[in-house]
Amino acid sequence: MTRLADLAELVRAPAALSVPGDVLSGAAAAGTLDRRTPALAGASVLLYWAGMAANDWADRRLDAVERPERPIPSGRVRPAAAFGVAAGLTAAGLALAGAAGGRRATAVAVPLAATIWGYDLLAKNTAAGPAVMAACRGLDVLLGASVGPGRGQAGRRTAPAARGLVRALPAALTVAAHTWTVTALSRREVSGADRRLPRATLAGTALVAATALGRPDPVPVALAAGYAGRYGAAQARVLADPSPARVRAAVGAGITGLPALQGALTARAGARLLGLAVAAAAPLGHRLARMISPT
Repeated sequence: MTRLADLAELVRAPAALSVPGDVLSGAAAAGTLDRRTPALAGASVLLYWAGMAANDWADRRLDAVERPERPIPSGRVRPAAAFGVAAGLTAAGLALAGAAGGRRATAVAVPLAATIWGYDLLAKNTAAGPAVMAACRGLDVLLGASVGPGRGQAGRRTAPAARGLVRALPAALTVAAHTWTVTALSRREVSGADRRLPRATLAGTALVAATALGRPDPVPVALAAGYAGRYGAAQARVLADPSPARVRAAVGAGITGLPALQGALTARAGARLLGLAVAAAAPLGHRLARMISPT
């Protein structure tokens, strides 16, 4: 019988702390923070967990060789059960997004779910893998911006969702760029990396942090600096020693450090207290990662 702890490891439960900040930063950027936002964040978490379960199901034969301790190859979770968990969580995530945000949220959640499954089943081991995963996170940010009213230039009425999506696009691209660096590194968790890779991702991290600053404001500046310092230091260690263990540590730092970046983006949009709350998930995620690996 599958234990709850095994399912938590299958979906890498603590890593989900890096997910609600996508929706919150998108909603803050679009000016659509309201009572629907927490439900959209919940839908985002369900879709993330679905992707993690689908990832292990798709990789079950490879993991039997490279990571035999994972739930499926170790026999603690049956492949059919993992697939069922992934499908069920996907359906639940789409249903929750639709209930919270109607057709507009569904119009973003469906492509998000399709991109998640496309990454796991098709793109992950191709050259397009990092870009597809980056698209997943970018769409996740836009999910938070999918449901707000607004007016266009000269006071003309615009499609509310379209206006919010446009306003949230810079935040979505910033989170997507960060995700590209983490995904590119994750492809070398077993083999180790060529030093050119951490050079490229470290430069990307510096650019992402600079983008998150926005106008001079101590809160986003401090959060962006904290993000760049922790994740950048982990990549610098890969540059010095590109071994698999160092690469895995950098990937973990990228995952657990993402809330600090999301917090900076949220604070940059004017929601400073919410930004600090989002960033508070980073140290908690770091502690929980010691119990259940986020990679």
